Amino acid sequence: MQAVTVRDRNAGLAGMPLTDMPYPRAAENDVIVRVHAAGFTRGELDWPATWTDRAGRDRTPSVRGHELSGVVVELGYGTTGLSVGQRVFGLADWTRNGTLAEYTAVEARNIAPLPADIDHTVAAALPISGLTAWQGLFDHGRLTTGQTVLIRGAAGGVGSIAVQLAREAGARVIGTGRASDRDRALAIGVDTFIDLQTEKLEDAGEADVVFDVIGGDILDRSAALVRPGGTLVTIVMPPKVQPKDGRAIFAAPAGPSECEGQGVHLGDRRLPAQRTRDAAPARPGVPLRLRPGRHRAQPARRQARSHLPPGRQLSRAAGCPPRVHREHQSDQTARLLVVFVSNTGEKLKVDDPAS
Repeated sequence: MQAVTVRDRNAGLAGMPLTDMPYPRAAENDVIVRVHAAGFTRGELDWPATWTDRAGRDRTPSVRGHELSGVVVELGYGTTGLSVGQRVFGLADWTRNGTLAEYTAVEARNIAPLPADIDHTVAAALPISGLTAWQGLFDHGRLTTGQTVLIRGAAGGVGSIAVQLAREAGARVIGTGRASDRDRALAIGVDTFIDLQTEKLEDAGEADVVFDVIGGDILDRSAALVRPGGTLVTIVMPPKVQPKDGRAIFAAPAGPSECEGQGVHLGDRRLPAQRTRDAAPARPGVPLRLRPGRHRAQPARRQARSHLPPGRQLSRAAGCPPRVHREHQSDQTARLLVVFVSNTGEKLKVDDPAS
């Protein structure tokens, strides 16, 4: 099979060629998924697990990507709850070969059934950003109906999902961003938008939960906006300034380990959340239709009837995320397309092994 692999830490995105790789083996409680769409963030190139296994041994060439959507083609020994031919989406393990491939092996606990009316390319954009937003708001922030949440980067990849989840939970949402983000943020549910280029953050007023995805000086200033008993949650860095009468939590973005508990809904299904402890969903059983943000792969943009979130938050990255999209040509043949799309939607490069 073909896959996008990495060998050289210093090569960056240019060092991600299509490579012939062995067909994956299904271990106990695994499934083999034929990948129809996959998500990738360039930050993976800095993660130790990209280059070494759990014992610290070199594991290159390794296949990148962790988010996926596709169809189950094989079950490992002991796997239950899924069946061959079933549409699924979810996350691959950090220290195993990933999802930028025609086939990948995934632990069954890390994937969920995919409703028939959700496009594969859109579903593959959800897991990391969606779970990061869910955990930040509900697992760590403990947001509940009637509270106020301040979301930084409200129109970005994680922020846009957080806005919609908070509104679904019955919270009042204050969003921050640039002037160009205002219309987008208001359209997805922000009640009050603060343009940080022309307005003061302090004009937002106090909030029960402050959810930060940007960091920097404004993260420090955000601590003063947390109401007594409230929570400041950031996914960027440990906060230097603590709320006077509240909590401050540094929550790393969602990963595939310990994939148990409640989580983000996709249609009438639920994708399990990672590292969930004692918090329950704000409104269990309520199906969501999350609207897509601006950072999406080109194939997904053409799915007009899908209403799901973006794949990546790229506001801090000068570059573009690849998407692997498997296009069926017939029952016997298929090709693997790697499409690179910039933040503005410009297609930069297409590698087609069939050309």
